[in-house]
Amino acid sequence: MNILGIYGSPRKKGNSEVILDEVLRGAEESGATVKKVSVRDLKMSGCRECGGCDKTGQCVVKDDMQKIYPLFEEADAIILSSPIFFYGISAQAKAIVDRAQAMWAKRILNKPRDQWKNHDSGTGYLIAVGATKGKNLFQGVELVAKYFYDALDMGYGGGLFYKGLEGRDDALKRPDILKEAYEFGKKIASGD
Repeated sequence: MNILGIYGSPRKKGNSEVILDEVLRGAEESGATVKKVSVRDLKMSGCRECGGCDKTGQCVVKDDMQKIYPLFEEADAIILSSPIFFYGISAQAKAIVDRAQAMWAKRILNKPRDQWKNHDSGTGYLIAVGATKGKNLFQGVELVAKYFYDALDMGYGGGLFYKGLEGRDDALKRPDILKEAYEFGKKIASGD
């Protein structure tokens, strides 16, 4: 099982990063091969909506995103982790999602229309962490994640969602969250 963890926070060692670290530790200790990408370290733009990928399924923008496309294709599972900013994922994480347009174009070009609802490339998961406790805090980001994974020809397997974590190290003070994250990683690695 190849698992790609996408760290979507602009901040190092924040709550979404700590939680993803635990998920990946659980997966790795269960035998999965883990690769990690931190979007804050990438030099890339958002999607230009230029249509360059429509005929080839390849993004024409030459930046660090070109290193990420092969990782998408190698992964059996992808875990996107992000803090919540104004009820959405971070700008850095959203740029990765938007640039998956090329993968969607590739999927449309290579897969018969009657098979578009079949997800043959694995499963995607979401970790979202918010400081507030709003009732609908995760609805928008979960919908974004579902369509991101659909573009990658992956099903959506749900995720971990935590409200009320505002301080930089709040997750570290919550052994229950860390244990749940570790167990979630083990579950993903087992293919359940």
